Amino acid sequence: MKTGRPFRMLMLVVSSLLILSFVLTACGGTPAPAPTATTAPKPAEPTKAPAAPTVAPTNPPAAPTAAAPAPTATVPAPKCDKLPNMPTVKAGELGSPEKPIVMTFVPSGDVPTITKAGTQIADCLSKLTGLTYKIEVGTSYAASIEAMGANKAQVGFLATFAILLAREKYGVEPVLVSLRTYKGKLENFYQGQFIANKKANIKTLADLKGKTFCFVDATSTSGSIIPQIVMKANGINPEKDLKATQNAGSHDNVAIAVYKGDCDAGATFVDVRTDSEPIKKNYPDILDKVDQFYVTDKIPNDGMQVVKDFDPKLKQATVDGMLFIANDPGGKAMLKSLYSYGGLEKIPPTFYDDFRDLLKKAGVDAASMIK
Repeated sequence: MKTGRPFRMLMLVVSSLLILSFVLTACGGTPAPAPTATTAPKPAEPTKAPAAPTVAPTNPPAAPTAAAPAPTATVPAPKCDKLPNMPTVKAGELGSPEKPIVMTFVPSGDVPTITKAGTQIADCLSKLTGLTYKIEVGTSYAASIEAMGANKAQVGFLATFAILLAREKYGVEPVLVSLRTYKGKLENFYQGQFIANKKANIKTLADLKGKTFCFVDATSTSGSIIPQIVMKANGINPEKDLKATQNAGSHDNVAIAVYKGDCDAGATFVDVRTDSEPIKKNYPDILDKVDQFYVTDKIPNDGMQVVKDFDPKLKQATVDGMLFIANDPGGKAMLKSLYSYGGLEKIPPTFYDDFRDLLKKAGVDAASMIK
């Protein structure tokens, strides 16, 4: 209709006048009267947005509705000043820039994360001791064991069963055990777990028959050795009763494979779903898709070891440096990123002997696995 356009123009003019009137009032310095309320309003909650005005002022004040982002926890820089009473080495000797002490790390988690954290630890340890360290991340657990056996690496961060193998075969000496937060406390032990994709409908160990299963590595304690013992104790032969098995290479990889459905179930440490930073970051809904359905008995934690006949002065300096890192806030952050360590403590070389004997009773002898 032709009459609609004049009408709209009229309404536009009226609206403009109303807006102009509001602006002039706001600029005149006279505060607008508070709206009458039947009930006294409650004090505004800091996280609750106030009602939007009917007409936006020309220069609105900063909106209180947008809550300031929560301050990000600042990770302190590690203190790496040289410690007193550190040994000195000559050029070309072990610990010198020409012949650094090599630290080997097993690829039990996200390798780029381990590499980054390990490098930071080695750099800090070099400054603390005045010695020179460098790192390598083994392509497998066995590769790290063999690196120590051939003295290509003098310091190791091996997994628990790998420690037994390395000690049995090469006389590798445990010197520090890791501490992790477990059920609200720092402990020197952990537990393994069986996890399953929820779509696989696995609720008990018996349900594993006919399913696909992911282990970590043949020498992984919580990711292979203990799970196979548990299965056999519950009437399941992993070689015959499972549809298919594979070694995923790390605890993170097992969790990812189960999450994606590449394996119906798998074995990891408790609890890779929440303790692994890469998993939490890249798979935030993993708890919605992956269930824990069985938890093993206690297993002694992994930690740090040195090769047989390692120079006592270099060993002491390395131990002292690592303990300093473990007690420094910045150092703790590096250890947390490395293998979810919450600390380190000194142990005797016999620390893992009871666990070794327990495995023997279950039919698993480290010595028999050495070729």
